Amino acid sequence: MTNFSNLSLAEPIAKAVAAEGYETPTPIQLKAIPPALEGRDLVGIAQTGTGKTAAFALPILDRLARHPAPLRPKSPRVLVLAPTRELASQIAASFFAYGRFIKVSVAVVFGGVPINRQIRELHRGVDVLVATPGRLIDLIDRKAVMLSSIEVAVLDEADQMLDLGFIHALRTIMPLLPKARQTLLFSATMPKAIAALADQYQANPVRVAVAPVATTAERVEQFATFVRAGDKQGLLTLTLQEDAVGRALVFTRTKHGADKVVRSLEKSGLRAAAIHGNKSQPQREKALEAFRSGRTRILVATDIAARGLDIDGVTHVVNYDVPNVPEQYVHRIGRTARAGAAGVAISFVADDERAYLRDIERLTRQRVALAPLPEGFVAPPATAERAPAKKPHRGQGQKTDNRGRNGDVRVKGNNDPRHGQTRGEHEHNPDRPKRRPRRRSRGVQGPRAAA
Repeated sequence: MTNFSNLSLAEPIAKAVAAEGYETPTPIQLKAIPPALEGRDLVGIAQTGTGKTAAFALPILDRLARHPAPLRPKSPRVLVLAPTRELASQIAASFFAYGRFIKVSVAVVFGGVPINRQIRELHRGVDVLVATPGRLIDLIDRKAVMLSSIEVAVLDEADQMLDLGFIHALRTIMPLLPKARQTLLFSATMPKAIAALADQYQANPVRVAVAPVATTAERVEQFATFVRAGDKQGLLTLTLQEDAVGRALVFTRTKHGADKVVRSLEKSGLRAAAIHGNKSQPQREKALEAFRSGRTRILVATDIAARGLDIDGVTHVVNYDVPNVPEQYVHRIGRTARAGAAGVAISFVADDERAYLRDIERLTRQRVALAPLPEGFVAPPATAERAPAKKPHRGQGQKTDNRGRNGDVRVKGNNDPRHGQTRGEHEHNPDRPKRRPRRRSRGVQGPRAAA
């Protein structure tokens, strides 16, 4: 069996790995670290929680340890791009941990916080810059950072970056890097867009893959319970009150839904916190720290906010809303059963979500066990499920617009239930670069321009 001592890492890096308690590399580390140490470009296909951060951080730190150089203002040597603030922060923390015994400077920049402090830090010079694409472009536009000295570039969670609309940002950033560089790309999936990205920005990359996205964690017990949508909150409260639930991660489809779940849980005496795109960075960090430390044992999150979360000790994942994209289910339940531990994933399936469950089973090629409603769960009377509609006042007709039950405007499309998402449900991402306004042509404006 190969262990880290066989990977020929520089002595201070190997010492830091041992201090972290790591002995045996994970499959992605075993496959990715050797070619990365050789300076090869690499495409790594691996899910969150497989140890891929160390798969690129350790070879990079090995390079910096063997070839130290003085810091240069605004000119980092390494650039790591990540789609979300949480993931960027965790990557930076990993670089600090693995580089504790060498002199390495690491900066992390993302949106949602004041930019001036980040500008000052970059002006002093850093070795490693971890950034979200949107904030990096803001810094480039302000001439606060130059990418001409980059030796290694990393695109982490590349598929998620494309899903969030960062492709245009990448097309702005990548040409600014020197051609003589090493590029490491990591993704949970390998769609055609990622393959095209690799072909465009990498030179003869080594391709390694472990745990394809359709593979769920082996030690996760998966259950689904059919329940009316209006009864989900009561079922969640009863489920989380069980003694077997240690630390639980609850997923909702919308930001509003996450806040609503937290309020209901706290009314029932269960301490909970939420993370989503409407929370400020200090609020998100406070919630994550409380969850990690155990002060809060329930964290409610949306998919985008939770992307890249690496928290040990999660015993239960609850899909309060079944994801309408089956790959998200795999990402969600992968937050439990880590490091050899067992875990439980429970999905609350309303009538209009049964098709989503079938999609998940087709993707994973396994049936999710059905669990009955727990003993002692009493559903409210059917008459309480929805208040009777009020008659319109005189002069007012029935509403005929496309608003959903929450007041969100429905997106028109085909009749596939997957397209029933509302605009209000789409996750706002402050790290996404803003579109520049179109220039109006001078001269006489026609009726369309004047409007």
